[in-house]
Amino acid sequence: MKLVTYKVHIEAAPRLGVIRDGLVLDVEGFGAEIGLMLPDRMLDFIDLGPYAVHQLSSALGAAGGDWGNALALPLETVTLMAPIPRPRKNIFGIGLNYLDHVTESAKALDTSPDLPQQPVVFSKPPTAVVGPGDPVRHDGNMTQQLDWEVELAVIIGTRAQRVARDKALAHVFGYSVIVDVSARDNRRAGQWIFSKGMDSYAPFGPCIVTADEIPDPQSLDLWLTINGVEKQRSNTAKMLFKVDELIADLSTGITLEPGDIIASGTPEGVGAGRDPQEWMWPGDVMEAHVEGIGSLRNPIVDARETGTG
Repeated sequence: MKLVTYKVHIEAAPRLGVIRDGLVLDVEGFGAEIGLMLPDRMLDFIDLGPYAVHQLSSALGAAGGDWGNALALPLETVTLMAPIPRPRKNIFGIGLNYLDHVTESAKALDTSPDLPQQPVVFSKPPTAVVGPGDPVRHDGNMTQQLDWEVELAVIIGTRAQRVARDKALAHVFGYSVIVDVSARDNRRAGQWIFSKGMDSYAPFGPCIVTADEIPDPQSLDLWLTINGVEKQRSNTAKMLFKVDELIADLSTGITLEPGDIIASGTPEGVGAGRDPQEWMWPGDVMEAHVEGIGSLRNPIVDARETGTG
């Protein structure tokens, strides 16, 4: 299933929907039609566990397009938000997780040319999250080197503590697209959280595809364009630490909980690694894609002009 958080108009409350045949079907309303108590928020649905996913998927299959009086609107008429508009915890970011990105970072960003022996972990605060179509804020007082990083987002579905690698994927709720926007000139003595954690630096969406529809997260093409020009293209097969390894490693010391998000690392092609280097500026449009999930499009705006910096 492709699950979304959407609004029917700008002042409406966010609601949980599922995309079916070009329509966004309201999950809570559909549940009421068939006698299931289903929530209207993504995190509440994730909290219900795998059985809720099975229940909803089975009910949709049985309905065969007959959704009764449940609200179903054309996808193009609703406003999609980040699937989890405000995560409960910081996003777990993974750095240097593709070989060619390790190489380009060593040349451009003074990171080690040696392959990491264990995942490189940082975090992005919940306030960094924005959704499809939302602006990424470029504050010229804070950075002149705003960079892009397309990544596969992994959303945890069940509590994971010291899980073995061969059991790790069973804890995944689903997958999405995330961009690790980075201010390369604001790394502050090697600490990445300010460089990567400013407001709007985590575009996320457009949906969460449930894990049953992506049995192998290590076979997905991912790419990114700026103003329609391709800058990154790779495949998740090239990750140094696979999704199951990331979950197993993180959970050795940090309890992963339903709704937690792991940004699994970016491939080569970032602006800092180009010759000459390239950066994003107000007026640019960034579009990130992951195969089987969708596209995430965000404009770059001048935060000083909009008063949102």
